[in-house]
Amino acid sequence: MDLVLEGFDTFLFDPIYATLLPARTPGLAPNGTFSSMKEVPTAIPYTTQNNWEYQPASQYLSFTPGQSAYMSQWPRDDWRRQLLTLFLITWLFGLVIYYVFASLSYFFIFDKATFNHPRYLKNQIRLEMRQTNIALPIMAVFTAPLFLLEVRGYSKIYDSLDEAPGMWYNYMQFPFFLMFTDFCIYWIHRGLHHPLVYKHLHKPHHKWIMPTPYASHAFHPFDGYAQGLPYHVFPFLFPLQKFAYVFLFIFINIWTVLIHDGEYVADNPIINGAACHTMHHLYFNFNYGQFTTLWDRLGGSYRKPNDELFRKELKMCQTTWKKQNQDVDKMIVEVEGSDDRNYTPDEPKKVR
Repeated sequence: MDLVLEGFDTFLFDPIYATLLPARTPGLAPNGTFSSMKEVPTAIPYTTQNNWEYQPASQYLSFTPGQSAYMSQWPRDDWRRQLLTLFLITWLFGLVIYYVFASLSYFFIFDKATFNHPRYLKNQIRLEMRQTNIALPIMAVFTAPLFLLEVRGYSKIYDSLDEAPGMWYNYMQFPFFLMFTDFCIYWIHRGLHHPLVYKHLHKPHHKWIMPTPYASHAFHPFDGYAQGLPYHVFPFLFPLQKFAYVFLFIFINIWTVLIHDGEYVADNPIINGAACHTMHHLYFNFNYGQFTTLWDRLGGSYRKPNDELFRKELKMCQTTWKKQNQDVDKMIVEVEGSDDRNYTPDEPKKVR
């Protein structure tokens, strides 16, 4: 994350901090005037104003700082500045990823016939966006300290490929990361379905029986934080290359969008794609995995996606909807006791 922090500082935050918290000019008395500065040497290097010296975050990519990097009371290595900046990056950059990729999925992949499903909520997309807008800044508050620990060198993140346990690790870290996080998220997600936890934390995400891509990050803040925790814990336990970490962070957010896109392409017994995750939203207590079906199979919670999900002519027909409604109503009573969702008004449906 130090590489990301360096980039954002160079192109965005250095001028902001220099403007809002300007460095005190050496030799200037509190009530000094511009004319009184004439006797002050003007060749003082900027590095002496905040005692910070630039060290590239990576030997492979660097962002040379401008003059404003040395002109703030808060130098780049001040932990307070780093924490605040990491919070803003996590929150605002998270919003950008969410809206960009959810919108791309919505316009180019998402099956709009979902709007006609009787379990699609009134104003659902607006509600999904609202829940996400509430959750992300709160999640960022608790995530930023973990990023701060990484930036300040407490994790096992490395830069040079030669620093890996072996050259083989530079390749194997990707499947290793996915397997570790998939395992952890399975048990965290399953724990969130415990009756003592579900109604308080996980129910807001299950408000969406027929989710859209905008439901991907529409969690209760502590639900989203809990399920994201394995991604942040991994580099404190195992080595992870800096660029791999940034790539995986972005990939995870995109994947979360894709499993909510309603387009059932991956009819695969191993990959936990959109079809598997739709079964989770419809039937609640199945398919807790994030990337694979492995832990669901081992944990006895795997439910194969219905065959009609992969057939366009059956996916949104009345017969399929009727069966799904019956199953969903039964599961809602079993898991939640009653249904407090506000569905779209009854009206003729356009079906295939």
